[in-house]
Amino acid sequence: MSIQKNKQHSQFRKAQRAMLVSAILVLLIIIIFLISLNTGSIYLTPIEVILTFFGQGTEHQNLILFDFRLPRMVIALLVGMGLAISGAVLQGIVRNPLADPGIIGINAGAGLAVMLFLSFFAVTTTLSVFLMPFLAFLGAAGAALIIYILSYKPSEGISPMRLVLTGVAVAAGINAFMIVLTLRLNPETYQFLATWLAGNIWGSDWQFVLALLPWLIILIPFVYSKAMVLNILHLGEETSIGLGANLEKERRGLLVAAVGLAAASVSVSGGIGFIGLIAPHLARQLVGDKHEYVIPVSGLIGVLLLLLADMIGRFIKQPEVPAGIIVAIIGAPYFLYLLARLKD
Repeated sequence: MSIQKNKQHSQFRKAQRAMLVSAILVLLIIIIFLISLNTGSIYLTPIEVILTFFGQGTEHQNLILFDFRLPRMVIALLVGMGLAISGAVLQGIVRNPLADPGIIGINAGAGLAVMLFLSFFAVTTTLSVFLMPFLAFLGAAGAALIIYILSYKPSEGISPMRLVLTGVAVAAGINAFMIVLTLRLNPETYQFLATWLAGNIWGSDWQFVLALLPWLIILIPFVYSKAMVLNILHLGEETSIGLGANLEKERRGLLVAAVGLAAASVSVSGGIGFIGLIAPHLARQLVGDKHEYVIPVSGLIGVLLLLLADMIGRFIKQPEVPAGIIVAIIGAPYFLYLLARLKD
């Protein structure tokens, strides 16, 4: 009886900790969001922002806040959440903290599909805006399928380290092919795609928000409903099979969801990496390994990281630094730190 009570008390403590961490993260996100509303090449004072929100702003202030700044920040919020949760799922599937949709090639596959589309068609119609996430998904799914096939051995299944190393190689190949493609573009398209590949949140329009939102609304609840499955997969293949988990079926379903989240995010944000690496790792440090806590906390950390990176990039102003570069400055050393810990 005492063991059962201790277990219940431990679970209650973990749930309380997760709620406290989530509340702190939400507060930090609100603060960064409010500061970011006043950040950009055209400065709006806090009073002007408040007045504009309540319909008392000038036409110029309405244009800056509602047509340019606010949709971009909402996209940063959604993309940060999508990439972070995608990373949490991938790390849970392969049981490797180095797994990330950017590192293992999923973002590169999505980026290649979007790049091919943008090379031949201008994003000027509502149909093309809503088509881009589907095209990105096809590109990301193709890259994921190649990585899966090259990583799979009938006698061993999927090796977590082999999957990561294969993904890195596939990503390098796709990125090299994309560089070759950019050399054949006209200067205007080349400049746009070069900025996009650096991780610029370019879809600063409410249409892009509407194009991205359904993917997150469908896939995030699905992923969260599979939190227990991810907990079982985290125990290892033999234990998972012993507990009755249909390992390959569950892994494929979760992989499709992770690919969908990453692809839809990349389609409107460009090549932003490391969010899916950093956020889940920090979440596990804060709330433990239970995915019912890791998934939402990872999403909140991803939102905070990308909002902060975008705000810093806009604060620099001339020239504006893409959010992907700011994240990479943080993420690359963090990746090396994780690699060193794995070696130890």
